[in-house]
Amino acid sequence: MTRPATRADLSDLPVKVAPRLLGGLLETVVGGERVVVRLTEVEAYHGLGTGEQPDPGSHARMGPTARNATMWGEPGHLYVYLSHGIHSCVNVVCGPEGVAGGVLLRGAEVIEGVEVAERRRRERRGVVRAPRDLARGPGRLGDAVGLRHPVHDGIDAVTGDERAGARVRLLLPWRFWIVGDATVSPFRWGRGAAEAAGS
Repeated sequence: MTRPATRADLSDLPVKVAPRLLGGLLETVVGGERVVVRLTEVEAYHGLGTGEQPDPGSHARMGPTARNATMWGEPGHLYVYLSHGIHSCVNVVCGPEGVAGGVLLRGAEVIEGVEVAERRRRERRGVVRAPRDLARGPGRLGDAVGLRHPVHDGIDAVTGDERAGARVRLLLPWRFWIVGDATVSPFRWGRGAAEAAGS
């Protein structure tokens, strides 16, 4: 079961927000086509003056620029940037507005819209070797969910407002467990929860 992410959920520094995103869902509707992925791998990035130590891998390590402006803005927007001139990568902006931070979405499982994601991947890269590869890696994830730099940079994943023909929602999990661990209890819907989830 999931719930819509709020600004408050994402207002901490990226290193604290990143674990909250694992198991969460990213839902995109681009050009009328819906894809939902379950986030399985993320990576935190802090900007200049953010956190207790410098982050040499961050696009915001040297301060605000035209490229990284979204990272310095309101939490819950997506920083969509171009990597190696071809890959559109997706980050969830975190931290208080004016304090740069983002969590790179590195890998996910496509749970709805598999055919759409596979077609997008084939159109962009030509080959999909296995279902697990559809959104495995940040460039593949960007292709699968249909978000492109620069038109979708800054899209709001909290409100779901449209930008360049796309809408995005970030949904966070309510229950957490270690997959495959024998001590994890079986899932059962609570009273009224199944009905609420279906609404």
